[in-house]
Amino acid sequence: MKTPIRILPLVEDGLVDEVLRPLMSGKEADVFVVRSGTEIRCAKVYKEANKRSFKKAVEYQEGRKVRNSRRARAMEKGSKFGRKEQEDVWQNAEVDALYRLAAVGVRVPEPYGCFDGVLLMELITDEDDHVAPRLNDVSMDAEQAREDHAVVMHYIMLMLYAGLIHGDLSEFNVLVDSYGPVIIDLPQAVDAAANNNAKRMLTRDVDNMTNYYAQYAPDLLNTQYAKEIWALFEAGELSPEIELSGTFDEVEQDADVDSVMQEIKAAMEEEQNRLERIREAQEEA
Repeated sequence: MKTPIRILPLVEDGLVDEVLRPLMSGKEADVFVVRSGTEIRCAKVYKEANKRSFKKAVEYQEGRKVRNSRRARAMEKGSKFGRKEQEDVWQNAEVDALYRLAAVGVRVPEPYGCFDGVLLMELITDEDDHVAPRLNDVSMDAEQAREDHAVVMHYIMLMLYAGLIHGDLSEFNVLVDSYGPVIIDLPQAVDAAANNNAKRMLTRDVDNMTNYYAQYAPDLLNTQYAKEIWALFEAGELSPEIELSGTFDEVEQDADVDSVMQEIKAAMEEEQNRLERIREAQEEA
C-alpha cells in the first residue's frame, strides 16, 4: 500500500521498511501494520488535537509534569509553541507509560520509540500469528472470565503501584492473545498522585472491566476491587506481591448527602461516556 505521509520519515530513517496494511482507525490515532527488517510491528499515528475526538483531555492531563519551565509556561498560555509541546506530552505519555508498566509486570505492547507523532511498537498476535482480537470480540466460559478478570485487576493494581491509572480501560482496549489479556491505548494515562480525578478514574476502570467479565460470571459483580486497591494505595501498602481478595470492609459513618449526589451525577456522566465509547467503537469496526 502507499506509505502514509506521517510514516514516510520513519521509512527514510530506516525504522520502517514497508507499510503492509491499515489495522484500525480510532478516535485518537490511526494504526498500521508495518515491517521493520524481519519483524512485523505496528505504527500508531496520532491524530492532531483538532482532529482527535477524545473527550475531556484536560481532565486526564491534570498533574502531568513538564520539567522545562519555559515549556510549561508556554503550555499554560496556549501559544502555538505551547500547543505543540502539549501534543508532544500527550504522545510521549504513552511511550513512558508502556515502559513503566512493563517494568512492574503489566503485559503491554513493547515500544520501540515515538518519532514525530508516530509510535512504533510490538504487534500483539495470537497463536496463529494473526492480530490478536480485542476483548469485546472474545467469548469465554465463567471459569475463564474469573481467571482473566483476576489478571486484569492485578494489572490495574500494578499500574497504580507504578503511579498510573489507565483512565479509559474497557473491553475495547484490552487485547487477548494465547497468554491472556494485554493492556493497550495509554496516551491518556493518569498520574495517580497528582490528578484530583484519580480515584474516580480507577473506580471506573475497575467497574468497566468487572461489568464486562460479569456477563460470563455474574458473581464478579459482588467484588470490591476498586475500594480494596485504593485503600492499599492510600495506606502506602501496594506491592507487586500482593494477592487481591476483591473484598473490602466498609467503615460505617454518617451519610454525606452532597457527596452521594455528586457521585450519582458523576456515575451518570460516566455511563453516558461509556455508551458513547461503545457507539464510537462500533462505528469504527
